[in-house]
Formats: sequence, structure tokens, C-alpha cells
Amino acid sequence: MPMQITNQPAALKATLRRDAIRRSVEIAGHVSIAELKERLGVSEVTIREDLKHLENQQALTRIRGGAVAARTGGVELSLEETSSTNHAEKVAIGARAAAMIQSGHTVIIDVGSTTTELAKALSPDLIGVVVITNGLNIALLLESLPGISVIVTGGTLRPLQHSLVAPMGTLLLSQLRADIAFLGCNGVDPIHGFTNTNIPEAEIKQAMVKAARSTVFLADHHKIGRVASAFVTDVISADLLVTDENADSQVVGELRDAGLSIDLVRPVE
Repeated sequence: MPMQITNQPAALKATLRRDAIRRSVEIAGHVSIAELKERLGVSEVTIREDLKHLENQQALTRIRGGAVAARTGGVELSLEETSSTNHAEKVAIGARAAAMIQSGHTVIIDVGSTTTELAKALSPDLIGVVVITNGLNIALLLESLPGISVIVTGGTLRPLQHSLVAPMGTLLLSQLRADIAFLGCNGVDPIHGFTNTNIPEAEIKQAMVKAARSTVFLADHHKIGRVASAFVTDVISADLLVTDENADSQVVGELRDAGLSIDLVRPVE
């Protein structure tokens, strides 16, 4: 049911709407135009004007199809903090990706909260699987599975993400070949491709793409239509994107038109 902001002067209505949008972004980290249009009972044009106004106040950052929480001076969230955002979506995406791994596969698993859910979902019945990872937390998660051998890429530790990057982060990857690479990212856009907020990690991701026969990106709907600062690869270089059903349908259509295969999963309830 639309939120009732009636019988008020126009300026007050706008203030109340924008306060509601601001609170939604603060709580969820992101909002979609379609969601706000339905909830607030106003036109898409009005919502876009509200988002533009709030972006000018640095209250949020507009993306295709909605908005996300404003970046705060380059402060990076830890892996533990990002894991709590869109958790149900990440669990579903991770489970779908884990189902692609068969006994005998050699796979690369990138660092990240969604790829961590992939590692958690791997079957204990797998045999002869080799996992190459730059995520120390992922390596520790998998050490108890007898059918999985873990190779850690080496490199320099980034403590917040428990990840290994350059210098020395790509040498091992250049010597290995995997069946599938499962990568995370911070943005997926039809024009700008797959992007990441951290440049050293983007370099590792590029090496992972080169080291695998096929590449699967895992990204919840918050990242669809968003563009981050560091380029990883274009959309046609990926074999599959696994995201959730809450992804902006317009952007999903544009990505498919650009040649990207997309698997939409339903968030775990």
C-alpha cells in the first residue's frame, strides 16, 4: 500500500518523501525506483527528481534504476560488514554457483561475501576438486572438506577483505588453468562491464579471468547497473552472471542484449 503523504503543501510532501527515501537507503543500502514509486504513490519522474535532490545533498548515489548509499570518503567496509547486506540473496547466488562444481573440477574462487557463500555451499561429497583462491577466509572454510584441495594464490594481505593482492598476487595465477572462475564485483553495467572499487583486487580478477576456461560472476541486485572505479572485464568476456530476482529488469534486459547470459535466482527466505 502506498505511503500516505496527503493533504500537505507540495514542499512538505517533497520533504516527507525524501526523508522516507533517505531512511530506506540508510537501512537497506540501496533502493529501486520501481519500489519507491509503488511505496510512495508518485510518478517515476517525481522519484527521479527526489533522488537527484538527495544526491546533490550527498545523501545517496544514483545508479541505473535506483540509488545506493553514498560513499563515505573512501572508507572501505570489512568483509564481515558486507556479508550482512542482502544476505538472503547472496546465499541463494552462492548455492546456485556451488551446484556448478563437479568432482574433478579445478576452480578459482575470488574473495568476497557472495563467493564466501559459494564456499559454504560446496558439497562434502565432492572428490578431487582443486580450489584456487585469494581469500584466506575461503581457504579456511574449505580445509575441513577431504575431497577438496586448496591452493592459495599468495601475495600481499588486505586485512579488511582477508584477500591477497599485488605485489606477488598474480604470479601463481599465471601458471595455472582452471575449469571455472567464480568472481565477485562491485558493479555490472551493459556499457562499462564488470567493475570493482579496489584497483589491486581488480588486477587479481583480471588474472583470474585469463586463467579459467569459463568465467562466472556472482553479484546481488544491488550491484546491477552500478559502475565502480576499476575495470575488470567487459560483459561479453563472461560466460554467466548469477544474480537475484530483485535485479532491475531493464538493466538485466540490456545486459542480455549485450550478449551476457544471466541466471536469476530467488533469495532464500
